[in-house]
Amino acid sequence: MAKKTLEPQQARSRESTRKLLKAAAEVLGQHGLEGTTIPRIAQHAGLTPGAVYRRFPDKDALLEAVVIGILERQEQRLRMALTPDMVRQIPLAVFAEQLVSSMLVSYRANAGLLRALRQFSQARFYTPFCKRVAKLEMRSIQHLVELFLLHRNEVKHPDPPLALSFALMTLTSTLVELILADHDLKYWQAVIPKDDQSLKRELLRTFLCYLGIEQKES
Repeated sequence: MAKKTLEPQQARSRESTRKLLKAAAEVLGQHGLEGTTIPRIAQHAGLTPGAVYRRFPDKDALLEAVVIGILERQEQRLRMALTPDMVRQIPLAVFAEQLVSSMLVSYRANAGLLRALRQFSQARFYTPFCKRVAKLEMRSIQHLVELFLLHRNEVKHPDPPLALSFALMTLTSTLVELILADHDLKYWQAVIPKDDQSLKRELLRTFLCYLGIEQKES
């Protein structure tokens, strides 16, 4: 009887924790890092602040769990959505275009949340949490590199694995700088693409040219 009573309690506890982490991510996206407080998260999750503190000792511990959860789910979705069998069926340039497009859309749609997550993680350099974040991010990058290497024969760069890793890092860094960095870009309008369609085109051109792949103009 005790076991039957315990299992529903554990299920409710897991569901409450899931709702709490989801609420924290939504509050981060809406209010930024500074505006994300335990009372605000608790209200958004339909819980009391006390219920939050029973699960996490402070806001930092809660946000660490949020970041790790997001990165783990992102990696799982990436591996499910992009499989070797799928990638083998399309040319490298088409795969690259799909990746650039999806990343640009995702960064735009989740800019508030991604900006807050980046700020939070940057403040924790040299911590076990930061090392875990870096490990998860590198696993996703490595998965993409392995997928692109299925078309290794199309890459003209003398070191395809290095080239692909650096091209992906350059793509990500550019999106971070243009979309997530907390600065005014109005003074740079003359030297950056004027809209997202132009930005996508230039990002793809940069990516493919670095790999030594001639892009067919549509």
